[in-house]
Amino acid sequence: MEKRPTAFFYTHGVFFVWLCLAASASCDELTLSFYSASCPSAELMVRNTVRSASDIDPTIPGKLLRLLFHDCFVEGCDASVLLQGTGTERSDPANTSLGGFSVIDSAKRLLEIFCPGTVSCADIVALAARDAVEISGGPVVQIPTGRRDGKVSAASNVRPNIVDTSFTMDEMIKLFSSKGLSLDDLVTLSGAHTIGSAHCGAFSDRFQQDSKGKLKLIDTSLDNAYAEELMRQCPAGANPSTTVKIDPNTSFAFDNHYYQNLLAHRGLFQSDSVLLSDDRTRKLVESFAQDQVIFLESWAQSFLKLASIGVKTGEEGEIRASCPTTNA
Repeated sequence: MEKRPTAFFYTHGVFFVWLCLAASASCDELTLSFYSASCPSAELMVRNTVRSASDIDPTIPGKLLRLLFHDCFVEGCDASVLLQGTGTERSDPANTSLGGFSVIDSAKRLLEIFCPGTVSCADIVALAARDAVEISGGPVVQIPTGRRDGKVSAASNVRPNIVDTSFTMDEMIKLFSSKGLSLDDLVTLSGAHTIGSAHCGAFSDRFQQDSKGKLKLIDTSLDNAYAEELMRQCPAGANPSTTVKIDPNTSFAFDNHYYQNLLAHRGLFQSDSVLLSDDRTRKLVESFAQDQVIFLESWAQSFLKLASIGVKTGEEGEIRASCPTTNA
């Protein structure tokens, strides 16, 4: 029987206990008390760094959460996405819109002052994403730590391992399954889109430019009024840096409005809309839309699985001195 470390969270004043369902690693390899002796204030230092950055820039939580996804889905949760240089994951066009790197670097610099050579960049990325959700009003989750930093980062590994916004349900299921994530995890983790923003090009496949150079809706699964608003914000020829809020109503709050948007046919990406149109996932979307507590409970469980994908522990990898570069 698979061993699963316990994790805890609370919401609405209720304290819950959850079991870590590790995706690609033995749960014994990560522990809740990994830094209790070597750097007891590690998590507090990361949390304070994330909170300070988010107070200045409210888009930071969404960026940090997305950063974890792009890290863990490629090479596992090993901070390989942070490495700079030609041909690295970070250099791939699919990752050029990622953000939050400066927050991770700030936390690492602080930790190196008080606990040199102790806390991995991989753990910082996971903890920062966890804290980003909490700061945005989501559940408080205790996650095990002990990840080590990878030494391999290749741009060629990015595209085959991350979700494209135009993916069909079958394509998403295949990818998530390869990471040890279930269909329920897919629906739950898609809820990350309740915070954050997206560039216009990420959903341009739902529109077509007519002979007069004006956009028109070609995806009939999208609400017409919502489509008109998107075309207003992202007209033909819009600046590539232009972004829109994925959840237009509560874009800085971690809640279940994302699923309510799906029911109203206001999912920004094609990969969002298929969660409602596909019989395999519609009921869970409806359940999450109706009950935020159920969504948050499911989020805690699925997030733990996400943050455990392909972790490196023990003698694997290294503890980087600086997150953008491997040790000499």
